[in-house]
Amino acid sequence: MRIAILPAAFAVALSAVTGQPVAGQPAAAQPQNVKPFAERVDVHRVLLDVRVTDGLGQPLEDLSKTDFIVRIDGKAVPVESTAWVTGALRIRETATAPAGTPVGPTMPTVEGRLVVFLIQKDLEPSRIVGLMRLLIDARPFFAAFTPRDRLAVLSFDSRLRIWSDFTNDLERVRALLQHDILMREPAALVEGDAPSLVASLGARQAQDASTMEEALALVGRALERLPGAKSVIVFGHGFGRLGLSGVTLAPDYDEARRSLRAARASVFCLDVTQADYHSLEAGLQQVAEDTGGFFERTHLFPTRALNRLAGVLAGHYVLMVERPPTRRGRHRVDVSVPNRSATVLVRDFVD
Repeated sequence: MRIAILPAAFAVALSAVTGQPVAGQPAAAQPQNVKPFAERVDVHRVLLDVRVTDGLGQPLEDLSKTDFIVRIDGKAVPVESTAWVTGALRIRETATAPAGTPVGPTMPTVEGRLVVFLIQKDLEPSRIVGLMRLLIDARPFFAAFTPRDRLAVLSFDSRLRIWSDFTNDLERVRALLQHDILMREPAALVEGDAPSLVASLGARQAQDASTMEEALALVGRALERLPGAKSVIVFGHGFGRLGLSGVTLAPDYDEARRSLRAARASVFCLDVTQADYHSLEAGLQQVAEDTGGFFERTHLFPTRALNRLAGVLAGHYVLMVERPPTRRGRHRVDVSVPNRSATVLVRDFVD
């Protein structure tokens, strides 16, 4: 009996896969309503925010997709499209934004850049003197912003403090950064019009943030809900804990890195410490590398650092690339512009 059953079972299985009857089989043995077999290939695409500058720190605005070479996990992948963007992605009433971007009929149209200033305060002389100097030197830097841009101002000492929600009141932002943030306490918190950082970053949560790592995680989660690329500018002296094995970051840094990447937020860190090198700069370097930003010391050439910052904020490229069918998880990203003398900034991993 076992020998007689095997050919019949094989015939039924073959018919189920091919969707065709097998000769010699009775009609009752044929499976009913079997869908034909079809091969399916899922193609995953990734958006990369890429900043490209020349030797003077000025943006290169004339590149096309053929100028870029993109590798994921060491394998070259095709660049399907390239767009030069000078501000945040517009929020429209129709679903024209990339997949995963919040779009709704009640959201207003927003143009310009979304920039968060996060000022790290400490009264230690080598830090406060450097911060005061950088804020003075940054006065011409603010001339690059326009009323289309939205700026938010935060600070961190023993906790995260919110000075201003996103606003295009540039004079108020200048006053906060050049005077109030050093001499006063934050005023009563007022939630601004959309897009709002404060709507997601509550005052109570901010007060509970006791480390820079936790503060960055809160900022990242708040920015996740807003569309397009963002910039976080840190004027700071570093973070982490120095031990026998070097500098280690608090556990909250993993969430900070995840949320900042998900928010497409690049972190640009200008170190105010009056020193050629110090251990806690490792935290600033790490968050900049992880998010496609940069780290610069300012104790010798603050103007050069500010000029570079102005260059990368002027605009960036959005590249759409096809991710190769590999395992789930983090994948190493490398982007180059081989035929130009250029500095390329991009986050080092994608999920």
